[in-house]
Amino acid sequence: MPPTSRSSRTCSVADVSMPRVFPTGRQLVSGGGEPMLVAFLAVFVFVLAVWPLGRLFAEALGTGESGRSFGLISEAMASRAFGRAFWNTLETSAASVAVSVLLGLPLALAISLIRIGNRVALTFLVLSPLLIPSQIMALAWIELMGSSSPILGLLGLAPAPGAMNPLYSRGGIVWLMGIEHMPLVFLAVRASLTSLPEDLVEAARIGGAGTFRIVAGVLLPLTAPAMVAGASLAFAASVGNFGVPALLGIPGRYPMLTTLIYQRLNGFGPAVIGQVAVLALVLVAMAGVALGLRGIVLSRSVPIDRSGRPLVPFDAGRFRRPIVVVLWNVVTLLAVVPLLALVGAALSPAVGVRLAPDTLTLDGFRSTLIGSATVRRAFANSILLSAGAAVAAAGIAVGLAYLGTVRRLKLARWTAWFAELPFIVPGTVLALAYILVFLPPLPVIGVSIYGSATILLLAYISRFLALAIGPVQTALASLDPNLDEMGRILGAGTFRRIVKLIVPLAAPAAAAGAILVFMTAFNELTVSALLWSSGVETIGVMVFSLQYEGNSTSAAALSVASIGFVLVLALLVDRLGSRLPAGTLPWRS
Repeated sequence: MPPTSRSSRTCSVADVSMPRVFPTGRQLVSGGGEPMLVAFLAVFVFVLAVWPLGRLFAEALGTGESGRSFGLISEAMASRAFGRAFWNTLETSAASVAVSVLLGLPLALAISLIRIGNRVALTFLVLSPLLIPSQIMALAWIELMGSSSPILGLLGLAPAPGAMNPLYSRGGIVWLMGIEHMPLVFLAVRASLTSLPEDLVEAARIGGAGTFRIVAGVLLPLTAPAMVAGASLAFAASVGNFGVPALLGIPGRYPMLTTLIYQRLNGFGPAVIGQVAVLALVLVAMAGVALGLRGIVLSRSVPIDRSGRPLVPFDAGRFRRPIVVVLWNVVTLLAVVPLLALVGAALSPAVGVRLAPDTLTLDGFRSTLIGSATVRRAFANSILLSAGAAVAAAGIAVGLAYLGTVRRLKLARWTAWFAELPFIVPGTVLALAYILVFLPPLPVIGVSIYGSATILLLAYISRFLALAIGPVQTALASLDPNLDEMGRILGAGTFRRIVKLIVPLAAPAAAAGAILVFMTAFNELTVSALLWSSGVETIGVMVFSLQYEGNSTSAAALSVASIGFVLVLALLVDRLGSRLPAGTLPWRS
């Protein structure tokens, strides 16, 4: 029998004479140890993802003090604070999407269509806002645009001492959220461009079209659905953003729904859980409309035969050098200059002192990273919680991917789909759901995990499990099912086949997924801001707290240290690039 995939040749089973036995797609479960494994994974995902979110939405639909049906909704929406926060969220999110498109679309066109060098490094910098948490990015821009800015100060462009930072406004929130979510538009457009066949360009050239006409009249219209899809994702992400509105909107007295939830819970505690559940439901509805629009656009896009030779980048000729210079300047301004300002703030002796050769000091790093027991504990907590979530997510991903992709069990595929819900909904919503479900003592054991490290660990696993599932599913999709069938025929049980066959093949993708989970969870704030307590502080919470207290020097030092840690991990996962399925690392796809 001829080999059907690279995997079959590698494992030397291509020449084995045996019938091709495939599990049917209609199976819910199968025999052996599979029912126990798929049932465990389904219950695990249900308890951590479906039940909390369902419980939160049921709470939002309660009667409230009036006793009327949907009383909580009517009471919450009648509030002036809700109305202001709702319209601020809608307007700011829509405006930030415009910024994301205006930045992401030209960058995707230039990097994908023009023959340039250092494409991987350039793409990595464009995607860096995805790796840098929103609160750290906001802090970097605050330092860049403030009166003591080490960059603007050297250029004589810094605001006057005592002047309010211009970012503490609606415009500042729009600008930063636009930059933060720009990679979503960039990735969508670039993926569409790189999958187009070269035949389209050749046909246009035969018809006499020049490069500009090909781009404007052929390629750009074909990528329009991808652009709209990326913009929809950017809107959904903006609606649930907490870090930027918290650091810029609270000082600027510009409330949004995520910050209103935080302030009400911080001020009144669990007593207002019903009211904030309504706010969470509104957030989910707004994000759901955007994601629904994305699905409609993609389903109605014109199908294109993408099986031909992939698109070849154009030679820009004499325009190549100016384009490359502009590209690097724009990307440097967006991704590098704010971080340099953050480093400068960390090296300053005190808040408000401009950086100069005679004022440069490492005291901020020493006092924050070494002298503060709380910061040291936050580092330890973040490392342990992120590592625990990464290992657990990778293990669950291997099990779900095997059962859903290789064994093709319908229940496993459903479970993998439901596992994405906590990643889709805003992090604030997930945190509220966990407070509602895990604040009371747990059944049987009679102990509440609220305020403990356990609730943060479970929330991290639930929130970021989707990041680990995708790469493993892609890796196992190319596995010849005959390999697994041969193991079954030889008498190997489910768990033995997973350990001996599936784990070695999925290990690089699972490791990459685990590192992505770790990097994302390490500086996480949106979930942690509502679930942390004394003794279980995290890096994201400490950066936010230090800046909120006015200690921007310590906040900058801690941010620089955490970014450096994450960049080292990014370089580590980049070293695995050649062993990973295509598309796992977006900057190398």
